[in-house]
Amino acid sequence: MSIEQSSQSNSLVDVLETVLDKGVVIAGDIRVGIADIELLSIKIRLIVASVDKAKEIGMDWWETDPYLNSKASQDKLREENESLQKRLEELENRLG
Repeated sequence: MSIEQSSQSNSLVDVLETVLDKGVVIAGDIRVGIADIELLSIKIRLIVASVDKAKEIGMDWWETDPYLNSKASQDKLREENESLQKRLEELENRLG
């Protein structure tokens, strides 16, 4: 008894692999207005790609976003701490 594989799932995997390898950009604008007066403008930009491809094209914002990366959060806290320590030293020098 042989096991048959669906060609549809293989093609879906191929499409997904191609999309992640090459990347896909979707862009659109939504504008709401009344009587030639623009009330709302929304610009939507979406890129779907693998992390490697995103880094290759210069997108790495998630590495420095403190909400998405604990290391970035620690770096931000470290910088804030150093800044506060400098301010404290300056104030202590003024007083004493």
